[in-house]
Amino acid sequence: MNISPLHLDEFAASVLAVPPLARRGDLSLDAEQNRKLIRHIEAGGHKTLVYGGNANIYHCSLHDYAQLLELLAANTAATTRVIPAIGPDFGKMMDQARLLRQSEYKTAMVLPMQGFTTSEGVAEGISRFVDFTGIPVTLYLKSESYLHIATLGRLVDEGRIVAVKYAIVREDPMEDFYLQSLVERITAARIVSGMGERPALVHLSRFGLASFTTGSGCIAPKASMRLLIALKQREVALAEDLHSRFLPLEDLRESISLIRVLHDAVTLSGIADMGPHLPLLSASPSDRCAEIKTQADVLAAFEQSC
Repeated sequence: MNISPLHLDEFAASVLAVPPLARRGDLSLDAEQNRKLIRHIEAGGHKTLVYGGNANIYHCSLHDYAQLLELLAANTAATTRVIPAIGPDFGKMMDQARLLRQSEYKTAMVLPMQGFTTSEGVAEGISRFVDFTGIPVTLYLKSESYLHIATLGRLVDEGRIVAVKYAIVREDPMEDFYLQSLVERITAARIVSGMGERPALVHLSRFGLASFTTGSGCIAPKASMRLLIALKQREVALAEDLHSRFLPLEDLRESISLIRVLHDAVTLSGIADMGPHLPLLSASPSDRCAEIKTQADVLAAFEQSC
């Protein structure tokens, strides 16, 4: 694991892979299968791994979280930056803070909390976490009301927020006045497109965002990194072709479940066995598994051709 000081330019240097998390039948963490997936992603050129929603950190116990931090530190390359998620509630965030304070992690991603929040309350919670741990956070932003731009900007100025994973869904991502205002306030270098490949073309070409996150890129990491390079080099035709390769699996994820389908797709592709889902989630519908396997295999085959 990369334990060197965190630099802002890291966010533009790699796609941020957001892998699922492998578990055994008894729901304990499976180090071997997680290592297989990590090695596959790293071999594709990814330098940053984010363990958040796809890893179902929402339902991860504090005991498992401590083991996860150790597992990731021990099984990632020395050049791989690992960003574990925290929260989404304040109590869990501060319990995790006690573990992170004793670790060599340089940032953690704040999961979005649905309801029972105010902008100033979120700001205070983030401030308390950062002041206690001594590490800045990456903010997972899914709602305009979660943290007002002025408040978010203040936390960036104070060094408490280092980057934003932007995941506010728009009917037309080209028309996003909030994102434009956010770019103007904290700069595009601090913002990563946070919804996989689908809006990445627009987010990087129109708004100049630093990079994008990927779930499906855990199956096709070389193709995902090539997409990032094509976007940076303005190779429009190549970027559009690479982008199109991810959409069939992304369509399935969006129609069924982003987290569940990716978890099962990695297993069905043969890359690594992710094992059972951690409750309160469950497996993808059995009558959709053939579709998931087909699209996972197609994407994996394309990865082999890259």
